Amino acid sequence: MKIYTKKGDKGETSLIGGVRVPKFDTRIDAYGTIDELNSYLGVLRDQDISAVYKQELIDIQQILFTIGSHLAVGRSSTSMKLPEMKRSYIEQLEKSIDRMDESLPPMKYFVLPGGHQSVSFCHVARCVCRRAERLVVLLSHEDDVDELILMYLNRLSDYLFTLSRKIGQDLNAEEQPWIPEK
Repeated sequence: MKIYTKKGDKGETSLIGGVRVPKFDTRIDAYGTIDELNSYLGVLRDQDISAVYKQELIDIQQILFTIGSHLAVGRSSTSMKLPEMKRSYIEQLEKSIDRMDESLPPMKYFVLPGGHQSVSFCHVARCVCRRAERLVVLLSHEDDVDELILMYLNRLSDYLFTLSRKIGQDLNAEEQPWIPEK
């Protein structure tokens, strides 16, 4: 199987099910941003972080591929059996957030991203996650989107924020508060 097909040379691509759409289609932008997020999670996973976080990130990456497959289905749908989105995915993120939050100091201020490269990569992933969420919300105004996808992306950005704080704590990185000018 060749990696190139030459079918996209004129700015169109195929969705699952065969429908051709322009590469600027909201659906393409949404699942492309999910792919970008997945890549940033790979960068984060390659950092010197806890094996627990690495395994959680692998699990999240698997779920993001499931989300991408759902977003890649055209309006006419498909007979292809797609992996199921499950509420338990969201519940697992919530459990992880709660577990990490137990050992973190309470939030008293907004935090500036940074303090350690691993923390910064986590914040970049969080921002890409928020953009993916916005694009999926936009897509949901144009077409049906499983509400669990929206819920998962919303919770995932919360997870990534909490993970950034936890990694910072593990690495003894100082949290830099945002101090607004008066």
